[in-house]
Amino acid sequence: MTGPIGVLAMAYGTASGPEDIERYYTDIRGGRTPSPELLAELARRYAAIGNGFPLLEITKRQAARLERELNAGRPGGFRVYLGMKHSAPSIAQGVALMRADGIERAVGLVLAPHYSRLSVGGYIERAEAAVAEAEGWAPSLTFVRNWHDHPLFIEALAARVRDALERLDPPERERAAVVFSAHSLPARIADEGDPYPDQLRETADLVGASLGLDETITAWQSAGRTPELWLGPDLADVISDMAAAGRSAVVVCACGFVADHLEILYDLDIEAAKAARDSGIRFVRTESMNDDPAFIVALAVVVREHLAAEIPTLG
Repeated sequence: MTGPIGVLAMAYGTASGPEDIERYYTDIRGGRTPSPELLAELARRYAAIGNGFPLLEITKRQAARLERELNAGRPGGFRVYLGMKHSAPSIAQGVALMRADGIERAVGLVLAPHYSRLSVGGYIERAEAAVAEAEGWAPSLTFVRNWHDHPLFIEALAARVRDALERLDPPERERAAVVFSAHSLPARIADEGDPYPDQLRETADLVGASLGLDETITAWQSAGRTPELWLGPDLADVISDMAAAGRSAVVVCACGFVADHLEILYDLDIEAAKAARDSGIRFVRTESMNDDPAFIVALAVVVREHLAAEIPTLG
């Protein structure tokens, strides 16, 4: 095959502003309009973070820098396309751009490190469906399914945890708990053998081993507002438990997320921080990856290693 290799970088999506919240929430709910109460609650959360909607711009920067990093040693060899699950540019639009550019080989990379059939699997299904609907075009499209244990990702996480611990006073640091969190999903996935919970645990263990931590704790955050049971324990409950156990501080590493957005700026900076205050302990979180150069290098290596495993000469 000739021509550049396409990289379809996929992320969750976001409302573009207050006026777009209803559309966004409806799309998340599979086309079902949220109740006025649910809509007002989401609007209140965005208002609490200053009506900021940073995810799209951050993801655009991640994609642009990933393209530059991939092409650093091979100019013109890669072209990165953006596809969002619940906002524009959509995954289908990203695929359409690849088709227009005549891409013959592409890699799908979800900007979330842990695999679940309900999360990363859903992105893959959308990308595959978009390719299948493109008549007369049959690119070779493969997917990176997870990168939760990649050494460079672990190294970047460890650096952030170390920095967060150093923001604590020495007495607080000695008795601090380090908690690794990811977005909760319906608890039924555990019964279905989904690897998502185990992968979060593995990320935590690898970072803990890198830093020589005595203990690492996992928790779930941002559970959906549906009647079914979601994965637990919830982060707020874990924070309360840590305080009851005599911990002086909690450091939260939201390793399931790679950019600042509502689940970080509200669920952590406001809700989790309040849970810590109410429990009488200090709260610190690690900085998000965003477009940090070390993180972008890690993503580029993930892509290159995936290609090398598919076609050795591309490594």
